[in-house]
Amino acid sequence: MTNGNGAPPEAAPPPQLNVLAQYTKDLSFENPNAPASLGPQQQQPAINIQINVNANGVAENDYEVALSVEGKAESNGKVMFSFELVYAGVFRILNVPQENLHPLIMIECPRLLFPFAREIIATAVRDGGFPPLMLDPVDFVGLYRQNMERQAAQMQAAQVKPS
Repeated sequence: MTNGNGAPPEAAPPPQLNVLAQYTKDLSFENPNAPASLGPQQQQPAINIQINVNANGVAENDYEVALSVEGKAESNGKVMFSFELVYAGVFRILNVPQENLHPLIMIECPRLLFPFAREIIATAVRDGGFPPLMLDPVDFVGLYRQNMERQAAQMQAAQVKPS
């Protein structure tokens, strides 16, 4: 088939996802009960981790995606250590259909950032005097679905409120 002038039709340009920059936006590590927290412990600490993803546009095809990771280790009611990390990247996304753009930004971009954030956290915890904290891989598809369901429920609840 031709495009009318005898030339074959041009294929649509392929989708592109480029990482323009990666950076630590915020990092905090606290070891409030040192040196007592650094001694031998009777039991493994309870570790609680929360992960969130935020994104905003910075140019026509460029998006800043921020991966926020907060964690705390507690033993016998005392905080051994806590940390907060916001690790971000700027991504250029081209030739992606509009319906696929949001999932790409909220799933694939944080998936690319996560190994770097994991290393920063492991190093900060180790430098705080503890064994490195190696975070398990994150199911960003599941996290995305969970957030979308929560947003839908909030919108539905807002529409049902009596006035």
